[in-house]
Amino acid sequence: MLNLTIAMLRLLLILSFLFQDAPLAVTRPLPGETLRGLVEIQGRMDVPNFVSAEIAFTFDADASNPAANWFLIQTFPQPILDSELAAWDTTALTDGDYALRLRVNLPDGAVQDVLVTGLKVRNEVAIPTDTPIPTPTIMPDFNFQPLNETPEARMEPTATLVISRPTSTPLPPNPASLSTASILRMFWISALAAVVVFAFFALVLRIRRNN
Repeated sequence: MLNLTIAMLRLLLILSFLFQDAPLAVTRPLPGETLRGLVEIQGRMDVPNFVSAEIAFTFDADASNPAANWFLIQTFPQPILDSELAAWDTTALTDGDYALRLRVNLPDGAVQDVLVTGLKVRNEVAIPTDTPIPTPTIMPDFNFQPLNETPEARMEPTATLVISRPTSTPLPPNPASLSTASILRMFWISALAAVVVFAFFALVLRIRRNN
């Protein structure tokens, strides 16, 4: 009976975690994203016992190294919720792979970190553009015929210029995408599981009170 109660508690915690946003997160840029120019960093830092926070960057290869040098972008004396945290000017950096770190300092000296790795700064690489299709120039056909030719002899078939342009092939549907019906079905299944868990705990409490 006790094992079943513990299993139900774990299920309830998992469901509550799925329907909550992390209190500390960087929502933009995303890991592996290509960056250029002025980049807007977005996120939140809704952490209890907040003292201060900072955003810094380093080379991606050094992100997991405790002795790595982190370069400060901005500090925060107050927590920020779901908003723009900082503007990161990548034009002063050499093209390469970098990592971002959002760190929150707590009263006891502990810290909470969020890392965004694999950020590709590419300011010196030109953005590929579509090459326009050249428009063919059709020159007028001037046929000078001798004056002694008859009208029937001057009538010649003319060639027709046919220009074929490449057609775009539609991309196949993404098999990993979720439809609206699938999302709604997952939501109602999770809600039903939560109701079952609460009903079970109510029944257990009622049995204990009767005993």
